[in-house]
Amino acid sequence: MSGAAFARAEAGGILLDIRLTPRGGRDTLDGIATLADGRIVLLARVRAVPEKGAANTALATLVADQFGLPKSSVSVVSGHTARLKTLRIAGEPAVLLARAAELPPEREVQWL
Repeated sequence: MSGAAFARAEAGGILLDIRLTPRGGRDTLDGIATLADGRIVLLARVRAVPEKGAANTALATLVADQFGLPKSSVSVVSGHTARLKTLRIAGEPAVLLARAAELPPEREVQWL
């Protein structure tokens, strides 16, 4: 499985497919997973609760920190109230995709 299979380029940035676990005990990226529908996602967890956008804000902060970018570069574009989210990171797509390929730990999870 490609390390950046959960990321794709678009004009002015990249999109990341993420499965978020709120109230996860810590803020971290856990690896990548293949969902039952074949979609490949980056697994993330945050301590924040899923109320009033707190978990989304924590996720955006976590991703921005991992990419070494300001939080304002990261936004949730879909899945605001769902576990499966798409985040947009503004910047040079080639550079961001290379960084995305380095992100997740070596652990891969197959979900049925």
